[in-house]
Amino acid sequence: MYSDEEEEVFSDEGIIDESMHSHNQKNYKILKDTDILQLLKEDIEKISTILSIPRDVSLALLHLFNWNVNRANEEWFTNEHEVRKSIGMLSNNNCFSVPTNENPLRKKSNHVINCGICFEEYSIDKVAFATCNKHPFCKVCCECYISTSINEGGPNKCLGLRCPKPSCGAMVGESMIIALASEKDRLKYYHYLFQSYVNENKNFKWCPAPGCECAVEFEIGSEKYDVICDCFNGFCWNCMEENHRPVDCDTIAKWITRNYEEAANTNWILAFTKKCPKCDKSIEKHTGCNHMTCRCGYDFCWICLKKWGTCYNRCNRYEEKKEIKEEKICILKYMHFYERWLSNEKSKQKALKDLKNMRDEGLKEFSELHSLPETEFEFIIEAWKQIVECRRVLKWTYAYRFYLPKDQEEEKDCFFQYLQGEAEVCLERLHHCAEKELMDHLGSTNELDYTQQVSYNNFASFRSKLIGLTKVTGNYFDKLVIALENGLKDVNNSIEFTRKKGSTSE
Repeated sequence: MYSDEEEEVFSDEGIIDESMHSHNQKNYKILKDTDILQLLKEDIEKISTILSIPRDVSLALLHLFNWNVNRANEEWFTNEHEVRKSIGMLSNNNCFSVPTNENPLRKKSNHVINCGICFEEYSIDKVAFATCNKHPFCKVCCECYISTSINEGGPNKCLGLRCPKPSCGAMVGESMIIALASEKDRLKYYHYLFQSYVNENKNFKWCPAPGCECAVEFEIGSEKYDVICDCFNGFCWNCMEENHRPVDCDTIAKWITRNYEEAANTNWILAFTKKCPKCDKSIEKHTGCNHMTCRCGYDFCWICLKKWGTCYNRCNRYEEKKEIKEEKICILKYMHFYERWLSNEKSKQKALKDLKNMRDEGLKEFSELHSLPETEFEFIIEAWKQIVECRRVLKWTYAYRFYLPKDQEEEKDCFFQYLQGEAEVCLERLHHCAEKELMDHLGSTNELDYTQQVSYNNFASFRSKLIGLTKVTGNYFDKLVIALENGLKDVNNSIEFTRKKGSTSE
């Protein structure tokens, strides 16, 4: 039976309200290459307009001051002479050029100039200068010089390139690099430019997910550090680890260190298979929810191996055995929480894979099967997003519980376990519905293999159930997160907790 709150939610046929989770309000933007290029362009234009300087100089100025527009402006107005010297702007010429009529080299007979690198003679149209407009080099040598700087010198060298004459130090601007470099070198140059723009800007960071090329622009000063990239990778802006709200960064660092130190012990204790409590046959877990069904027909919980349903609101609890030595108690306590942490991590990864499969292929298959637009099946995507998020939160609550101070009031500990247990049970129900009932209600038991048409009534019923479970599960986890962030201070005000304790004792 569902609670009154759940019954009310299940009767709602509307789309999930995206505003139901206050912490989902974004304080960041996901940036693609085109977005980064546009922001870079806008910053350069701001500097050029305010200071009345060319693009080459604006770019060098921003790079010098870590792409901080305000600081670049302030430093320029405070001491323009020193800033010009720092970026290699040694004359009033602000970009590279070939010699002009005013250049003394122009007056040489036959207009032949010696290259400062290869020392060969070249006509005036075959040479180029840095911003000093004094030291000529043939364009072939300049191209080699630029290519070597990009490919061997790296970003620091090519983004602060100077005149090839060692004693000069005049700036080689972007315009000269782009005009003389090969297409391959130009692309690499702009790659370094983008990297620098993000890496050195305090408002930007790259998504740490392997293969992802997105950057994140964060609202500095915000109290919420959780970021979810377009690739579905979630990470903490502050410590760059996986999203771990409501657990703080220090606790996460301690937990990760502990896992690394205990790896040798846990690898042989925790395996990817467990034996059925009834028939003793080995079972490998390949689903996300913890409801396991053995071939012998026995239903049990993957975590505690008890008959499914009998561990309701108790599987998450840790009970110490006083007769065991203190050292062993510490190990067993860690193993208890690590096993549940790891199980939820694996379930989260499986859910993330299912989410991507549904987004990339599933919606299209469902749309063709039922002759409905893909938007009619967005509720499935929302359900999988909720599952991924809740698995992440639940995983880190076990790290939170492991480091809960020993002098915490017993009532707070019980309150935490109650909230965690309620949220976990609700999540298992949602995960089971999205993972197993989905195919039963929509036509098949095989992933993305839909061969049986089902009635619209069955589809509508399943849709209503999944939407309701998604919303209820989100609400449970909202309460859990808020309670932990408040330091479990609401324990004395929890009427529901008091009622639950009373019914349990009876």
